[in-house]
Amino acid sequence: MLEVVVTPALAFIAAYLLGSISASYVAGRVAGMDLRDHGSRSLGATNVWRVLGPKYAVPAGLFDVAKGTVGSLVLGPAAGHEVWMPYAAGAATILGHVFPLFLRFKGGKGVATAAGVLLGLAPKAVGMSALAWAGVLAMTGYVSVASMSAALLFPVAAWLLESADAALVLTGVAVAVFVTYTHRANIRRLLDGTESRFGRRRKAA
Repeated sequence: MLEVVVTPALAFIAAYLLGSISASYVAGRVAGMDLRDHGSRSLGATNVWRVLGPKYAVPAGLFDVAKGTVGSLVLGPAAGHEVWMPYAAGAATILGHVFPLFLRFKGGKGVATAAGVLLGLAPKAVGMSALAWAGVLAMTGYVSVASMSAALLFPVAAWLLESADAALVLTGVAVAVFVTYTHRANIRRLLDGTESRFGRRRKAA
């Protein structure tokens, strides 16, 4: 079996460029609009759902998860066998999604892509976090609260369920901090009582 090996720099650049491909932007264009001008103005699957519905949001979300998994499980190992390669390539993919090169560095919140990155590294912990996400969403109606809760739970779940090494737990902590940072505007709206609840479609202008 032919093994493809590239330099770490090329792998990380490829991971970042992969992350920069925005399925949400493409979905909006297919529907005849720029989602950066509608809803929350975020290029993430949640905003696609609110503005365009599940027909567009589900494929966009699945693509975001898939590119995270490819970043960590394909591009990371292609750069070498060091234990940190999948984490670094995964991080580059998340950064590409949040700060996409092709869209003036304004993308989504990174939750689905981060889930894809971690899915191949700690599937049981991701499964528990996904259950927590669904439970918190059902109880509160806020995607932002559910996403931050799931991200914060992941490193604990990885430690308990995966016999995780320090690299995975620290990666989980870094992801949790980063996801909380990308939701800073949502936190302000939650404190102000103006955050939108999931399921309420926003009509495009």
